[in-house]
Amino acid sequence: MNGRREHLVQRAGGTQEEAFRCGSIAIIGRPNVGKSTLLNALVGAHISITSRKPQTTRHRIRGVLTDSDAQFVFVDTPGYQIEHRNALNQLLNRGVGRTIGEVDCVLLLIEAGRLLESDRRLLGLVPAGIPLLLAVNKVDRSSRERLLPFLHRAGGMADFAEIVPISAERRRGLKELLRSIRTYLPEQAPMFAADELTDRDERFLAAESIREKLFRLMGDEVPYASSVTIEKFEEGPRLRRIHAAIVVAKEGHKPMVIGARGEKLKRVATEARMDMQRLFGGKVHLEVWVKVRGGWTDDARSLKNLGYE
Repeated sequence: MNGRREHLVQRAGGTQEEAFRCGSIAIIGRPNVGKSTLLNALVGAHISITSRKPQTTRHRIRGVLTDSDAQFVFVDTPGYQIEHRNALNQLLNRGVGRTIGEVDCVLLLIEAGRLLESDRRLLGLVPAGIPLLLAVNKVDRSSRERLLPFLHRAGGMADFAEIVPISAERRRGLKELLRSIRTYLPEQAPMFAADELTDRDERFLAAESIREKLFRLMGDEVPYASSVTIEKFEEGPRLRRIHAAIVVAKEGHKPMVIGARGEKLKRVATEARMDMQRLFGGKVHLEVWVKVRGGWTDDARSLKNLGYE
């Protein structure tokens, strides 16, 4: 693969530095704890969509950070949840379990000041022998007097290899987190080229950008009953032409997405197009429409056709 480097780095004087390390790290946590925000902050690009609504993430996405002595392959997972049991959420939960079994270490993300039963349940998914680190997010919202006892209490949940307080939104503690993670990565050559940021292609990122706008601009029902498919993706020398369909589960959802005189759909498309242009570094022509596929969130065939693993 392009971008591979020597397994051992040489100092200027010819002596060996530490061996290059590379490995995969699963970021797990309950819904809305900040996993995607953390991934984007670590990678330095908006590759995983975010919103204030829980369980915005549905697909496993890898974010790659390469520095002089290590390559970190972070795997963002959907928030593991126990409240809703439709086919889609069961599929997403199974995906979290599979991901945890395939990585070199696991990073459990919790929120400072909030320790819930759903946080504890995730610990049971981590196989014995895989290093488990704890990152306590949103520490900027907690006073030192409250934070220290909470860190002590959270650390008692399991035999964590490391406990690191961070603020993903404000990018605090991330250097310390990377130093802690690096220790548990195997000594090996990188898996991705040095300039790669994710394993997902632009077609996937375009669909996710549109879905993010649904979560941010719509109410509580429609985003969870919606998906996005890319019908056409043409990349020219100066322009990408993208045709996308927003798939909703009920006839009543369609006018909600379109809005009065089409204003809601226009806003979704405009904001998504602007994000795509920033992410892809070029002009985008985007056409978006809405179609109904009744009950798709509870239908295994529809889930497969829509690209859910």
